[in-house]
Amino acid sequence: MRVITGSARGKKLKTLDGLDVRPTSDMVKEAIFSIIQFDVPSSSVLDLFSGSGQLGIEALSRGASHCVFVDKSKSSLEVTKDNLTHCGFLSQSRLLNMDSIEYLKVGKKGIDIALLDPPYNQGLIMQCLSEIEHVLSDSAIVVCEHEAVLTLPENVKGLKLSKRYKYGKTALSVYKTKDSGEE
Repeated sequence: MRVITGSARGKKLKTLDGLDVRPTSDMVKEAIFSIIQFDVPSSSVLDLFSGSGQLGIEALSRGASHCVFVDKSKSSLEVTKDNLTHCGFLSQSRLLNMDSIEYLKVGKKGIDIALLDPPYNQGLIMQCLSEIEHVLSDSAIVVCEHEAVLTLPENVKGLKLSKRYKYGKTALSVYKTKDSGEE
């Protein structure tokens, strides 16, 4: 894994080993950031189920002002911290070792871009979408990476589905807050 572009372009990132680990492919990561490229500069980002932190680090490399990394795995956050230090983004980051759904219930409002990449086939993406409104700014974007066989609803609380994309076994569903002016 590597940072694709921006100030940390080309830096290699560590990842965790194991069967439970499913890092986002470069193709899907490139697609995510093509979709949100104009929204990233100066934004406040949430990397939920952050794993190695590669999505949040990519956002920071592309000019995001701050990123909150949330993962319940202590090992994941240690790898994320190493990656942030290696890329020079530790001071722009907050690392939280806690359950992602719990964070959505207690986190502070103000997230402009939320990157959700939960473990597949556990129903976590819908739980997140039901709770995420509490932490979002008024004109936020939520990018959900999930299994391609899952079709997410058009509307969830204050979110409206903007676009769907499929890349093999992976899909992206992009939501915007209804206040974002998106028709």
